[in-house]
Amino acid sequence: MMRRGLWIAVAVAVVICGAGLLVVGSYVSAHNQMVAKQQAIRNQWSDVNVVLQRRADLIPNLVATVKGYATHEEKVFADVDQAREALLAAHDPKSAMQANGQLDGALGRLLMVAEAYPNLKANENFLELQDQLEGTENRIAVERHRYNDDVRDYNTYIQQIPNNFWAHLGGFQPDNDYFTATQGAQQAPTVKF
Repeated sequence: MMRRGLWIAVAVAVVICGAGLLVVGSYVSAHNQMVAKQQAIRNQWSDVNVVLQRRADLIPNLVATVKGYATHEEKVFADVDQAREALLAAHDPKSAMQANGQLDGALGRLLMVAEAYPNLKANENFLELQDQLEGTENRIAVERHRYNDDVRDYNTYIQQIPNNFWAHLGGFQPDNDYFTATQGAQQAPTVKF
């Protein structure tokens, strides 16, 4: 009888230890996945930032080319410069997204100015810059989409059961910094003439 009681006690201890190991393993696995997904978001934001920087680097040349033809459009040039500086000064996704929206609007106005100058539209340098800008706008759209996919993936993961419990326990919060288009800018600026 004593032996049977000992075996039952050992069996219960093994079950409790096994259950404890499963719980700890579940937490460690979920925690590692959440960390990996957060890093994926940061990495993808870095990719977005690279193409935003590329566009910001193209803008001074574009402005200089347009200035050569439309010297009296100082307000438009100042708006583009101010929006570009705001984008370069942004240090988090939210401020970069806001600055990007301002830059979209300013670039749209700059390209509207260029429309009024037939010689500018035929300028080889302007045409090359226009092609580079259009390609960069497409890259921004692709990277923005990938970034939003990573944010969605992370948010979905931390809200699923039992991950939501582990996320709460580990201090993981939803990431609400989706890169959305600013109102009126659902498309990249049109740069075809």
